[in-house]
Amino acid sequence: MALPPTPPAGPGDPQEGYPVSRAYAWLAFAMTFALMLSDYMSRQIINAVFPFLKAEWSLSDGQLGALVGVVALAIGVLSVPISFMADRFGRVRSAAAMALIWGLATVACGLSGGYYQLLAARALVGAGEAGYGSAGAAILTQSFPARMHATVIGSFLSAGMIGSVIGVVLGGYAAQSLGWGMAFILIGVFGVALAVMFPLVIREPARPTLLTEQVLPIRDVLKRMAGTPTLLRIAAAGACGMFVQTSFLAWMPSYLNRYYELDPATASLGTGAFILCAALGMIAGGALVDRFARERPANRLRLSGLFALVLGLAMLAAFLLPPGPLQLALIALGFAVSTSYLGPALAAAGDVTPEANHATAYALISLAYMLLGAAPGPVVTGYLADASELSLALGVIPVLAVAGGVFFLAAAKSYTRDVERLAQSTV
Repeated sequence: MALPPTPPAGPGDPQEGYPVSRAYAWLAFAMTFALMLSDYMSRQIINAVFPFLKAEWSLSDGQLGALVGVVALAIGVLSVPISFMADRFGRVRSAAAMALIWGLATVACGLSGGYYQLLAARALVGAGEAGYGSAGAAILTQSFPARMHATVIGSFLSAGMIGSVIGVVLGGYAAQSLGWGMAFILIGVFGVALAVMFPLVIREPARPTLLTEQVLPIRDVLKRMAGTPTLLRIAAAGACGMFVQTSFLAWMPSYLNRYYELDPATASLGTGAFILCAALGMIAGGALVDRFARERPANRLRLSGLFALVLGLAMLAAFLLPPGPLQLALIALGFAVSTSYLGPALAAAGDVTPEANHATAYALISLAYMLLGAAPGPVVTGYLADASELSLALGVIPVLAVAGGVFFLAAAKSYTRDVERLAQSTV
């Protein structure tokens, strides 16, 4: 139901009510969460089948890394225009169409007869997934009160980690028992089914009605965002963290297979355990930030910086050690904080962006995350592994997470000023 005409609530106002009914808000959460599961199942299954593809097609680590990077590249290139269109023509319809594309493209991956066919199908997976995270987050920010945004968005994004667990574990076991092609087909069919259901259950959120909240032309949106230091620093920080996180996500099954001598299915299961740590860390991180940001919203970014620093230092320490229990414990710690910054960072980005342009703002941040982080990360790691050793490559890249922590702390310094400037522009 509509909110009463009271003064605008701040991010931590405990009296703020739901913009829609509580039951519908949680239904919207459940459906967007399920689509995010499908998104990441389709995206991350490739990591589990690396050993099978390497053996069957004699691929280099660089070629394998490209099968991961091409998805992020397509997402990065297409996320802004698709999200811009979603802001104007319907986020629910756009999300359903995207899910249909990535589901069918995942099926096509399973039918591929060679490396370049698979590479092209993977690019289509990325094209379908472009913009979904930002559209889904925008649907949720219009369904939940601002005081819950970091927790809700963090929980929504944790579906990416849970979907990664399912994709890697199910993919590893299905590939070993049914063949790697059937593993892709099973996961693709799941996505297609959800795509058909989504618009039948979820309605388009109401558009802002205030003149100051009308959708701006894309040129004006880009100009406004380029002049918002907090957004730029969040984008740089997240790109650094994403470079590290996606590299470890892509190569951990292979690392466990090569250095711990685990078969592909068991290595996928071990990687799934690490990814589960990341999912739990994302939810816990969002809740922790909401607790400590009620009075000081800039703490969202300070704690994000702390998460990034812990990620970098834990992974750097892990690969100074030989394979063993202590190394695995440090890797688990790194995974646990590897995505904890995502929900709080997007919530902070929403605080400095007009509501009508939230999906576009999230997409611009996603553009930086994908093009500067997720796309090059697995590929660069693969080529470093070809030139030396996989363990050495994984031991070098965590330094970027430390840089990400510094960018988040810089964003915290500009946050309050950017919030105040937005408030003045909408008076």
